[in-house]
Amino acid sequence: MEDRPQYPIPTVGALVVQGDKVLLVRTAKWRGLWGVPGGKVAWGERLEEALRREILEEVGLALKAVRFLFVQEALFSPEFHKPTHMLLFNYVAQGEGEVRPGEEILEWAWLSPEAALAYPLNTFTRRLLEKYLEGPCG
Repeated sequence: MEDRPQYPIPTVGALVVQGDKVLLVRTAKWRGLWGVPGGKVAWGERLEEALRREILEEVGLALKAVRFLFVQEALFSPEFHKPTHMLLFNYVAQGEGEVRPGEEILEWAWLSPEAALAYPLNTFTRRLLEKYLEGPCG
């Protein structure tokens, strides 16, 4: 029997912005779909600390002006590479520096948010982009 968590897994991710562009990344974990950098929150780690660590590990960027946007729930999404129950804490943040992709990143691109919507995105990134485009009161 496969060892599986008894509780949902908390994760963090951010729509990283530089100027008028947002960062999209493609990883194998989302079956080739595009998304945002992020990952799991470690035991005892604050959400924003986890976000900063994951963004630095995955794309080599420091973050400033971090703003929480909303939470999504991924319950056995067929888009993810294995059946998983995740809570996705979604942020928007300004990225500082040049992208230095980590081993999980297959491709990355800076795009206008509107152009990003035309990419083959995972459902959760599409919702995040739409929420971001609604503006600060979204």
